[in-house]
Amino acid sequence: MTFLNKLLIATNNQKKLKELSAILIDLGFECVTLRDMGLDIDPEETGTTFAENSYIKAKCGMEASGLPCIADDSGLAVDALDGAPGVYSARYCEGTDEDRVAFLLKNMENVDDGNRTARFVSAITCVFPNGDTIAAEGYCEGVITREVMGDGGFGYDPVFYVKAHKATFAQIPQAVKNEISHRANALKIFKGKMELYLKEGGLK
Repeated sequence: MTFLNKLLIATNNQKKLKELSAILIDLGFECVTLRDMGLDIDPEETGTTFAENSYIKAKCGMEASGLPCIADDSGLAVDALDGAPGVYSARYCEGTDEDRVAFLLKNMENVDDGNRTARFVSAITCVFPNGDTIAAEGYCEGVITREVMGDGGFGYDPVFYVKAHKATFAQIPQAVKNEISHRANALKIFKGKMELYLKEGGLK
């Protein structure tokens, strides 16, 4: 395979690295990580949306490395909580994932079963040194359970119930989750946009 260009993946999350690399290598990119580039950057995520924070991280990585850079920002948005925890999903409260799940359930305890809809959101952005930007968002719809169900996954997975599969993300097999997740859906859209960008002469 002939690589078109190096592309920096601005994350140290191994799951994200694996998912993003699989698609980008298939498109002809040589993927490098922050660690590969000797970079220790952690831009302040001041955006009010997942898309804004994804762009901030991708732009920071591009400027630090001189390479096209791709970044992801994702989290949980609960309708009854006006979209919270949203961009603060990873820092909804101090402590562990279990603490954040417990805090979410506490905040939802008076919400009836018909109003517990939520979605996982993933925003992916690639910023190029020439100023071009490619962005995509993916979603997975579900409802928030009243108690933890399942011991797989991570984060809010044990309380995110997907009706079509009659199980939470923590109960669904990983292979199935990888097909229906917000990040998988975002990656499908992103891949299509990147293919069109390359076809139209991007990176020349």
